[in-house]
Amino acid sequence: MLILASQSKGRRDVLAGAGVDFKVVPADIDEDAVKQKQVTDAADIALELAVEKAKAVSTANPAAYVIGADQILELDGKLFSKPADMTQARKQLKKMRGKTHTLINGVAVVLNGEVLWSMKAGVKVTMRDFSDNFLEEYLQKAGESVLSTVGAYFIEGDGAQLIEKIDGDYFSVLGLPLLPLLAFLRTRGEIGT
Repeated sequence: MLILASQSKGRRDVLAGAGVDFKVVPADIDEDAVKQKQVTDAADIALELAVEKAKAVSTANPAAYVIGADQILELDGKLFSKPADMTQARKQLKKMRGKTHTLINGVAVVLNGEVLWSMKAGVKVTMRDFSDNFLEEYLQKAGESVLSTVGAYFIEGDGAQLIEKIDGDYFSVLGLPLLPLLAFLRTRGEIGT
């Protein structure tokens, strides 16, 4: 059995789109407590969050392969989490416009509380220099769904219009480095070879 320990619609859609059979069991962890640990590197924070999520779900599902994942956004040396409200989303997108940010992913697979595989991956995303008018139209159309993503945009939807270019893996923008994950799952016989 394969479990995705994430509430992310993007991650669910990526796995389902790849034809992977899994169930979703969101992890209930204190993300702020994990971020307060003595981990300063953004990639290490993302990986630590992914591991903690997978381990939390693995406790109740020890026979399942549990995938934990997390994503952090870094812009100008500052780390961003999901915006708390629409005002914060608007401010964040204004800071990001015309600049390149990095989406940093951590992903881990845990079985019976043991980390079997993990990785960190980053992808650079350059926002175009969109107008305030465009931003307001985008936020009005997207609504509060943008609060569920670290970048306040969904590249697989209207958020693509905010983007000028991507340097790296498209799936990593969605929050899940899919191809390396699939390769690992094949080695364990969890998906077809």
